[in-house]
Amino acid sequence: MQEKGTISIHTENIFPIIKKFLYSDNEIFLRELVSNAVDATQKAKRLSSLGQFSGDLGDLRVEVAFDEKEKTITISDRGIGMTAEEVKKYINQIAFSGASEFLEKYEKAKDAGEIIGKFGLGFYSAFMVAGLVEIETLSYQEGAEPVHWECDGSTSFEIKKGKRTERGTDIILHINEDAKEFLDRYRLQVILDKYCKFLPVPVKFGTKSLQEPDGEDEEGKPKYKQVESDNIINNTSPAWTRKPADLKDEDYLEFYRELYPMSPDPLFWIHLNVDYPFNLTGILYFPQVKNELEFQRNKIKLFSRQVFITDEVKDIVPDFLMLLHGIIDSPDIPLNVSRSFLQADSSVKKINSYISKKVADKLSELFKNDRKGYEEKWKDIGLFVKYGMITDEKFYEKAKEFGLLTNVKGEHFTLEEYREKAAGLQTDKDGNLVYLYSSDPAVQDTYIQSAAKKGYDVLLLDSPVDNHFVSQLEQKLEKTSLKRVDSDVADKLIPKEEATETLLSEEQVKGVKEVFARAVDKPDMTVEVESLSPGDAPVTVTVDEFTQRMKEMAKTGGMSFYGNMPDRYQVVVNGNHPLILRILNAENQEKQALLARQAVDLALLSRGMLSGAELTAFVNRSVHLIGD
Repeated sequence: MQEKGTISIHTENIFPIIKKFLYSDNEIFLRELVSNAVDATQKAKRLSSLGQFSGDLGDLRVEVAFDEKEKTITISDRGIGMTAEEVKKYINQIAFSGASEFLEKYEKAKDAGEIIGKFGLGFYSAFMVAGLVEIETLSYQEGAEPVHWECDGSTSFEIKKGKRTERGTDIILHINEDAKEFLDRYRLQVILDKYCKFLPVPVKFGTKSLQEPDGEDEEGKPKYKQVESDNIINNTSPAWTRKPADLKDEDYLEFYRELYPMSPDPLFWIHLNVDYPFNLTGILYFPQVKNELEFQRNKIKLFSRQVFITDEVKDIVPDFLMLLHGIIDSPDIPLNVSRSFLQADSSVKKINSYISKKVADKLSELFKNDRKGYEEKWKDIGLFVKYGMITDEKFYEKAKEFGLLTNVKGEHFTLEEYREKAAGLQTDKDGNLVYLYSSDPAVQDTYIQSAAKKGYDVLLLDSPVDNHFVSQLEQKLEKTSLKRVDSDVADKLIPKEEATETLLSEEQVKGVKEVFARAVDKPDMTVEVESLSPGDAPVTVTVDEFTQRMKEMAKTGGMSFYGNMPDRYQVVVNGNHPLILRILNAENQEKQALLARQAVDLALLSRGMLSGAELTAFVNRSVHLIGD
């Protein structure tokens, strides 16, 4: 048997196209060829279970080997092999998939979906790194003869009788000079670990040294000897492929540690398992994220029947869940020929919605079954939930029941519970409900304490998404606004019908404003005199709510032009505080200026705005005043 011919293709330059455009990264040649070998092995097992093959299956592992001297990489399997006619059909006719025909033939058989290879051009990825590719194959069919096929990257091929004596296939790649990086054990091991770590058939790559017990030494201490063992690179039965009923918590945790050995244990997880209207399995873990919004992204890995595809899953997983970790495995996600990029079609959208619903259901279950435990996890999971409420309308509707608001005391409330809590005292003169919040309790403590004196509650909203979350709540909650606790004095944060009586005359108010305007003397600060409670601070420095929100928005990448806006501060002088009258009645203007400047600096200090030379001047002035 010997034959020469040309490969059946529609264009003479198919190989340059394969090499430069169909695959985005040349290392995936190994993924494609090992996947094909696993596919052939799965077919042999399937045919045996259906009674279509009665021979001895034997050792079904796939083996990857390389020879640096000969400049070859060989991928071997003991799968179903191919006859000469099948080689012509499946290899020479590019883009015809043997697996598709196999699936059609056995579509009624249970677990026929185990077949991996339905990607047509996968074999030809070999020419990304090889100038010559050989196939040695022997079909499982009785009486079949071994076949040898080779091609040098042109459209010409040669097929003749082969040398293989056992069922299966060897793919021998003669590596190009510009791809000799792949003739390195470490490089190949890294690629196999990346793409083939969870394939369902054992994959051997050389051997590894192990220590085995070897009796005891003269002192009775145990001795060990070095032995060589097959280096099996994959876990053939990863947690996501098993039934949830067969797994314990420790199994899920061990699998997480296998995926992310340097990460702390996750908070909890969701096992995905659906076969209609699409096929999807996987495990999604909630990591301990805290406030690192971007740090943990791209931790979800996409597989297709246990073959790693990519860790860029933004089209499959809702954006707010990109912070999760774990595995998604689906044969129904459409991929291009390189399996590297997702196409946003209806299947992907359905999967996206399903994942969002499963996460919402899990969070709702946790909240209802163990609210205390849920609240303890809120510091970690709150980021996911708030982000989801902002970006996903359907998720928001579900999350209204388990999304929490936390106050500066560490107390947690659902949206409805907090509305009931704030409804009485924090309703303004126009019937609007006002939620006060702090973005930095340490810096804003003076303002928090001032609000607390009036019986107001203050929420803690300090995560990277909270600026957007505030806007979301204002849009969703009827007649409700949110104000930063340091955006105004306490009396004006929630305007009431009753006004505080003014203790100063109009002339005195004018005088106070002039004294403090001279003491401040900064273009970014304006002075206002207000009639506040005598128990409130004599001077308060505020920044209006709008300005603070826009600047925070700019920090997170939105409305960046607001980040260049100059800071504008309002110095609010409490005309009813005894200190103000004392300053006004000081013996001379110098004393007035000294006391006014001190009062302003105290306000700046409480806001964390006093530093450098101004702080030094404040300290020296304080010493002088104490001495007086």
